Amino acid sequence: MDFSLFYFGDDGRDPAARGRYDLVLQGARFADERGFTAVWTPERHFHPFGGLYPNPAVTGAAVAAVTSRVAIRAGSVVAPLHHPLRIAEEWSVVDNLSGGRVGLAFASGWHAVDFALRPESYADRRKVMTDTVEDVRRLWRGEELTVADGAGAEQRVRAYPPPVQRELPVWITSAGGVETFRAAGDRRAGVLTHLLGQDLDELAGKIREYRRAYAASAGPDGGDGHVVLMVHTFLGADEDEVRQLVRDPLKAYLRSSLGLLLGSGTAGARRVDPAKLKEKDVDFLVARAFDRYYDDGGLLGTVPKAARVVERLAGLGVDEVACLIDFGLPVKTVLDGLGHLDALRKRCA
Repeated sequence: MDFSLFYFGDDGRDPAARGRYDLVLQGARFADERGFTAVWTPERHFHPFGGLYPNPAVTGAAVAAVTSRVAIRAGSVVAPLHHPLRIAEEWSVVDNLSGGRVGLAFASGWHAVDFALRPESYADRRKVMTDTVEDVRRLWRGEELTVADGAGAEQRVRAYPPPVQRELPVWITSAGGVETFRAAGDRRAGVLTHLLGQDLDELAGKIREYRRAYAASAGPDGGDGHVVLMVHTFLGADEDEVRQLVRDPLKAYLRSSLGLLLGSGTAGARRVDPAKLKEKDVDFLVARAFDRYYDDGGLLGTVPKAARVVERLAGLGVDEVACLIDFGLPVKTVLDGLGHLDALRKRCA
């Protein structure tokens, strides 16, 4: 099992606060020194939940500057918000800065407000994403793309600078839809997913569908793809102490995400106005979510407990655990706990 660090922090702090990216940079150095596989940063817009990360190419460049080995990945680029040439250009710079350590997960987007950046892409965002993935792959290989210039004339252009890697490592981000798992397999891409809205048994079935699609499309070179699962993570020496330590920060983090997810319709079949929910109902949802994540939906507690979770995930077909560490604990507390996470990584190697 591979282990990586994943960031998706809530930025609900004092606007004058400093050191917002200390955990990203110090955590990246730790991951680089200890043999972790990758550092993932996301793309989010216009909301405190994830608001530290409007551009993963920028945070990726910062990570490249302070590391020498660990892979630098976008989790994810919201493809319909950007021209494929822009994605290829920005990430080729990061690939050069890092000596060839870039990888990209692509997402279709899930919140309508984000598409203020490119509203024309919202209605057909899933197709736009798949088209963008293939365009970026072609540009990465040095192929030309046909575009219209400012005068309306057709032009053939390449992206510069050329990247270090000949092939771009690619994942498709899925919120749980099995069709997205199959589509990733069809396109010979990896899958990046999480446990919001799906349990482990459901995930196992989707991974099987992904492997079938990948095997059918991989050709003579074989291979069966790569599945990355994001999980909330904090480990310590004492189970009761860890539960008490993470309870309030994780519940606050889940509460922040709940309003965004319900308002977008992601958490269910229809949109729900969070302001119309009774406080006791919100408390109930958050409490249930906390218990689920703590008991079997994350790496939360002690190393032996987490090792059992990792063993189960490996049995389901997960290849890499992306450890979401920035859900509200103080920076020093998180950094102090990384030693336990490294012990888990070594135990599961």
